[in-house]
Amino acid sequence: MLSMVHPLDNQKHLIDVEVAYALPEQQFLVNLRVPLGTSAIQAVEQSGLLERFIGLDITNIGIFSQRLGSKGMASADVYVLEPFDRVEIYRHLSLDPKEIRRRRAEKSAQKTNTKSSL
Repeated sequence: MLSMVHPLDNQKHLIDVEVAYALPEQQFLVNLRVPLGTSAIQAVEQSGLLERFIGLDITNIGIFSQRLGSKGMASADVYVLEPFDRVEIYRHLSLDPKEIRRRRAEKSAQKTNTKSSL
């Protein structure tokens, strides 16, 4: 005897997640409904962002600002998504944040020196 699966029963095994990727001038958010047990890397693959951004580096991925594969977090291919997780694809920084702060402080000091010499 064939068992019939009601279409709504399949919905019970799906969860809603989001995949995010940002360029300096634009952010891309892809809402997905994926099966329970989907890994972070599988969600990225299903998002379509790899086709949209050829050569996208997906070695640096996180969940809600927590980088996967570091500080005790599972790697992106092992981390199993939970409902409403947001998978974030991080870009490589062009400058180290410490260097940016140093440059900002130098610029501020120069402005202060210019004002005080007037």
